[in-house]
Amino acid sequence: MNKILVLFVVLFWHFQAFAALTIEITEGAEGALPLAVVPFGWEGTGVGPSQDIAAIVSGDLSRSGRFKTLPESDMLARPHSDAEVEFRDWKVLGMENLVVGRIQPNGADGYLVRFQLFDVFKGSLLTGYSIPATEADLRATAHRIADLIYETLTGEKGAFSTRIAYVESIPAADGKTRVTLRVADADGYNPQTILNSPDPILSPAWSPDGLRLAYVSFVRGKPVIFVQEVFTGQRQQVAAYNGINGAPAWSPDGRQLAMTLSKDGNPEIYILNLATKALRRLTDHYAIDTEPAWSPDGRNIVFTSDRGGKPQIYRVPVSGGRLERLTFEGDYNARASYSPDGKSLVLVTRQGKSYRIGALQLGSGRLQVLSGGVLDESPSFAPNGNMIIYATKTRGKHELAAVSADGRVRQRLTLEGGGDVREPVWSPFAKSNRRNQ
Repeated sequence: MNKILVLFVVLFWHFQAFAALTIEITEGAEGALPLAVVPFGWEGTGVGPSQDIAAIVSGDLSRSGRFKTLPESDMLARPHSDAEVEFRDWKVLGMENLVVGRIQPNGADGYLVRFQLFDVFKGSLLTGYSIPATEADLRATAHRIADLIYETLTGEKGAFSTRIAYVESIPAADGKTRVTLRVADADGYNPQTILNSPDPILSPAWSPDGLRLAYVSFVRGKPVIFVQEVFTGQRQQVAAYNGINGAPAWSPDGRQLAMTLSKDGNPEIYILNLATKALRRLTDHYAIDTEPAWSPDGRNIVFTSDRGGKPQIYRVPVSGGRLERLTFEGDYNARASYSPDGKSLVLVTRQGKSYRIGALQLGSGRLQVLSGGVLDESPSFAPNGNMIIYATKTRGKHELAAVSADGRVRQRLTLEGGGDVREPVWSPFAKSNRRNQ
C-alpha cells in the first residue's frame, strides 16, 4: 500500500501558471553561422501586414543556437529581391547567408509571401519559395520559412512550425489554484486553452498526428485518462479504473495507449487498444512499474521501475517477453522517452541532491548530463531530435527550459504574468503545403 501511495504522489505532484511564453537564449553554440534576414518589402498600397515576418524568421533561427543573426541596425542595405542584392555589402559584414523577401497582396484579404536564401560567398541562390497566407496565419508562414531555411542550411528538418503543450497553474483570487492545459507555438506565442480545472492536470501526450492530446485529469477526486481533440475540444474518457490511471503514452501508429494502472492492486504497465477497448497487461511484478514510452518503431516500451531497489529504466518488447535494464549509473533514473531516431533516451537522472536532464546513448550505454538545475523534470524531444524541452525550478518558481541534444545550447522559457509551468511536451511535425519558386 505504501508503494502505491508513493507512486500516486510521484505521478500527481506536477502541477502549477498563465499567458504567453518568452524564450531567452542563456547559452549558445560556438561557431554559430552568421546570417542576415532583411526586413521583407511590402508591395501593396496602404498599411501592410500586421506581423514582421523577417523578425519572426530571424528570431526562430537565432533561438536554435545554430545561427547568429545580424541586427537590422547593422545592415548596409535593405534588398527585397535577387536583383537588388549586392553581395559585397554582406561579405564585408561577415555574413555567410542572406535572406530577402517581399509580400504582395493576394486576393481580397490575402498575401503572397516570397523569400530567397543566398550563399553570400558564392553569390548564388540556394532556395526560394512563394507561400500564400492570410492575416491570421502570418506567424505560421514565418515559422514555415524558418523551417525551410534551417533545413536548407543544416540538412535537418526544422521544428519551428511545431507546438508545445504544457500545464500552467496560478493562484486565483479566492485562494484556490487555477490549472490550465495549454498549447502554444514552439516560440511560445498563440497560447490556446485546452482545459481549465481546479484540480491537477498531468502527463499530457501528443498523438502522432498532432490532433489529439491524452492527459490525466480528475473526476470527483479520482485520476482519469482522457483523449481530447485539440481543435474541436471534444474529449473521451479512456481509462477510469479503480486506483491509479496515469502516464498515458501513444503508440507510433496512434492506435494504442500505454499507461500505468493499479486496478489489480499494483502499478503496472498496460496497453489499451483505442478502437476495440481491449486492455492488455504488459508487466507483472510486485515493484512499481510506471512512465511508459514507445520506441519509434513501435516494437519496444521503456518504463521506470524500482524492481532493482531504486528507480531505473527498463525496456520490454511490446509483444511481451524478457525485460532489459538500460540504466546503471546513479541511483535514480526515471521518465525516459526515445529520441525520434530511436538511438537515445532522454530522462531525469539524480546527480547528488539535484535532479537533472540526461541523454542515454543506447548503443554505448553512455549517460550525458545536459541540464544544470536543482529540480529538472519532464523532458521531451523536439520532433527533429535537436532540442529537448523540460520543466525546471528557478528561484522558487517552476518554469520551462530547453537544451540542445548535445548540451551546447540552452534556453529559458518565461511565462508572462507569473505563475508556474510544468509538464511540457513537444508536438510532432505539423503538416504544411508550400510552393517552390
